[in-house]
Amino acid sequence: MWPQSFKTSFSFHPHESRRENLYISPTASVIGDVTLGSQCSIWEHAALRGDINTIEIGDGSNIQDCCVVHASPGHPVSIGKNVSVGHGAIVHGATVEDDCIIGINATVLDGAHIERGSIIAAGAVVVPGMHVPAHSLVAGVPGKVIREDEGMMKAITENAEIYRKLAERYLKGELE
Repeated sequence: MWPQSFKTSFSFHPHESRRENLYISPTASVIGDVTLGSQCSIWEHAALRGDINTIEIGDGSNIQDCCVVHASPGHPVSIGKNVSVGHGAIVHGATVEDDCIIGINATVLDGAHIERGSIIAAGAVVVPGMHVPAHSLVAGVPGKVIREDEGMMKAITENAEIYRKLAERYLKGELE
């Protein structure tokens, strides 16, 4: 028999007061010990599984279509504020600090730590335990730091804002 949290497609735990302006697609699955900040958006067919360890997602972050966010026994998931996790990306047992982009179909594996203001390029693989310094661009398989550039912050904040505004439109019933 499955535990109760597996029977529902969504459960909030434990900070319900942080759910201001939260958008979760009806096709998304959020289970287990998952904490979502205000103005987060979880898009179509995303799966957030806090069944093995905790997942925390900061205010204003977005988990786009078909993403998987999964904690592992030794590695919870922590995603900071204003983070965009691109379509089809996987974040598995990792830490992503504030103001980052995880590109389309990128993979971030157990114990990896992405510092603030970084971009993980589309399709890149951040290997287990990799440390990515602040304001880095990582690309490739395995992922390597291509450059460090504080100038990427504008693109990062603009991307997060686009998804916050889109989520607001869904919440207001302007889009279906």
